[in-house]
Amino acid sequence: MQTRIITAIVALLVFVPLVIIGKLPLLILTLALGWVAMNEMLRMTKTLLVSFEAIISLLGVTALILPNNFWVWATDNWPMTISSQSVVGIIAFLFLLRTVLSKKSFNINDAGVLFLSMVYIGTGFHYFYLADQKGLAILFFGMLTVWITDSFAYFCGSAFGKTKLAPSISPNKTWEGSIGGSLIAVVFMTAFYAYTGWLHKPVLEILICAVVLSIGGQLGDLVESSFKRHFGVKDSGNILPGHGGILDRFDSMLIVMPLLSILGLLQ
Repeated sequence: MQTRIITAIVALLVFVPLVIIGKLPLLILTLALGWVAMNEMLRMTKTLLVSFEAIISLLGVTALILPNNFWVWATDNWPMTISSQSVVGIIAFLFLLRTVLSKKSFNINDAGVLFLSMVYIGTGFHYFYLADQKGLAILFFGMLTVWITDSFAYFCGSAFGKTKLAPSISPNKTWEGSIGGSLIAVVFMTAFYAYTGWLHKPVLEILICAVVLSIGGQLGDLVESSFKRHFGVKDSGNILPGHGGILDRFDSMLIVMPLLSILGLLQ
């Protein structure tokens, strides 16, 4: 427990100031988080970190995380039209070509897992950075919803949990904890943002967004738990002592941040 607390304090002392500063320092941090998360997936899949498929996976994560204005600049300054979509399309082709040239050591299933992981991680961190660029009110709306949901899901589950939510994937989670965590998060976030006017949105819209984000965050947690269960690992990594890896800490965020865009909060 002491290790978890110390790690959390140190991480927050680094993370929060960079979130507030934003811009290039946060972009560098976001890229680093994406690279570490992708490396965790490579380790889980037992992919050599210096292999061709590992390198193009990291290039793909980078292309997906980079903000849209980078690609505008690139198109304006390079003698060709380039975008994250075109880079990812090329990488998809390279994955498929690798299955042809690998002499069966790298097959279509391997390519699918790495490509899907690349899109999942890169897209999630892209919208994390974009949310910060749109304002701290929006970023913290997503982050606080996840944190409050997770915290109170644990407490409610410990106190009242009886019915398993997904026993084959995450045996400690219960329906009572999940519902309790979401209810508390939705009530708090709706009341807080309605009172402060921080989002400049109608109360009903805030409530609906909080519901979607709270549920989405829990689904993101289950997605990552499913990865770990499939590959037979307890944690995605050990970069955060007492907390596991980057994927363990950002699993919900990787789903919630794109949801902010779908809900129209990043316009």
